[in-house]
Amino acid sequence: MRIDKFLNAVNITKKRSIAQDMLTSGVIKIDGIPIKASRNIKTGDVIEIDYLEKPRFYQVLQIPEQKTIKKNESHLYYKEIQE
Repeated sequence: MRIDKFLNAVNITKKRSIAQDMLTSGVIKIDGIPIKASRNIKTGDVIEIDYLEKPRFYQVLQIPEQKTIKKNESHLYYKEIQE
């Protein structure tokens, strides 16, 4: 699954277009490297999002099979880690 679709599907971003803008701006990284919206993610990837106040890190636990999931099920697909 593409990272922009993943971020939207698991409710990290509200809209896919927001995720795409963040990716274009270089705010979202994997392994410290800015990535493109077309990058496929896999289980175990650590996504870094550089928010203005501080960066946040999310570890991918599994890839959703549906386009959207319920907000109360998002903990099944990623976990926020502290670094």
